[in-house]
Amino acid sequence: MVTTSSRILDDIARLATDAAGAAQGVRREVETVVKTQIERLLRDLDVVTREEFEAVREMAVLAREENDKLSQRLAALEAAQPKP
Repeated sequence: MVTTSSRILDDIARLATDAAGAAQGVRREVETVVKTQIERLLRDLDVVTREEFEAVREMAVLAREENDKLSQRLAALEAAQPKP
């Protein structure tokens, strides 16, 4: 009787372990499919990467700083020019 109960419990434990392993496999497969679909969607939407965004942002900051310097220089030149 103890052997039969032990064997049934072993079978149940084995089934639970197999089910958990199968569930992990399904989870990994679903993650892979979802990730692939999201990457394809982003590629189709022509979304920029973070690195590209940061590079363009830095260029814009530098251009703005240069523009400010040139505006100040122009104002100084205009102020130094004799008035008619």
